[in-house]
Amino acid sequence: MNAPSPGPLYAPLKFDDLSFKNRIVMPPMTRCRAAQPGNVPTSLMAEYYSRHCDAGLIIAEATQVSPDAQGYSFTPGIHSQEQIAGWKQVTQAVHRKGGQIFLQIWHTGRMSHASFHDGAAPFAPSAIETPEGTGVWIANANGEGGAMQRCTPPRAMTLAEIRRVQDDFVQATANAREAGFDGVELHGANGYLIDEFLRKSSNHRDDAYGGSPHNRIRFLIEILERLVTIFPPSRIGVRFAPHNQTRGMDDPDTPETVLLAMTRMAALDIGYVHFAEVDWDAEPNVPEEFRALARALFPNLILVAGNYTKERAQWVLEKNYADMVAFGRLFLANPDLPRRLRDDLPLNALQPDFLFGGGAQGYVDYPRLEEA
Repeated sequence: MNAPSPGPLYAPLKFDDLSFKNRIVMPPMTRCRAAQPGNVPTSLMAEYYSRHCDAGLIIAEATQVSPDAQGYSFTPGIHSQEQIAGWKQVTQAVHRKGGQIFLQIWHTGRMSHASFHDGAAPFAPSAIETPEGTGVWIANANGEGGAMQRCTPPRAMTLAEIRRVQDDFVQATANAREAGFDGVELHGANGYLIDEFLRKSSNHRDDAYGGSPHNRIRFLIEILERLVTIFPPSRIGVRFAPHNQTRGMDDPDTPETVLLAMTRMAALDIGYVHFAEVDWDAEPNVPEEFRALARALFPNLILVAGNYTKERAQWVLEKNYADMVAFGRLFLANPDLPRRLRDDLPLNALQPDFLFGGGAQGYVDYPRLEEA
């Protein structure tokens, strides 16, 4: 008698020249453990990522494309030779264990603080302040776990700055390839710079990068048009959060704007779209109509993340609304999560006090089953 199928979550997936051993993704999650000075990836980070190689795909944490892209303490960069060398430790460790790893790259835009910019205001598409209560994580004077601080009011970018930041994304992608990453993901979600260009609530420009939806997606599309000369299109992705209305990003037209961007991405044959879905009760669920439209418009891979359980993950795959599912908090605490989910085994509890900053505790000390 044949054993029952474990379900689509554990089925292998082939896409272009990529092969994924299952449909489970470790998504990009900020952990704030880069070495100082210089925001350099470390051997501890290499150990952390290499412990999660049971995933079909690892997407490494958001990484700044330039010094002025930083918005949180101890987040890594990919703009210096020291950072490239640090990331090489990570990619080599992952590849030795048979894993595949992409790098998420970002510019935080107005989600930042003057302390990261020599006292100057961070910049954004428009000089629109984030709402009260919107903050970024800043380490204390001892270089240890600090607190969230209100974002500094931004200033509007000039056209020259827009072009320079686009250049930074292109160079960061070339640096990621040099560091050994299998591909890159642009962070276009959660109120950071690319997302700020997409939304009317944060983009009040009256030039070629503001106004109509076609203009507001221009910043992103112009970057993608250049990235496909560095990596094959199949190895490039974009993360969106079209239904996230927090951080002053409450533009009800965002889902339609994202769908428009996806049509342009499809024309470029971009490899995947990664939806960061809302995972708290105060925000709306993703309508099935949107899921169906996204699938119809975009012919390549769709990844989803957002407090998924095993059952919800199986559902979204069986409905063909997604090809892969990312598990965030569960994967942090369970480096062998695919096995635990498949066999319905007990899960380690998350240690929330050690999410940001610090050392090995709450980072590489969550036991795998054979270590427990």
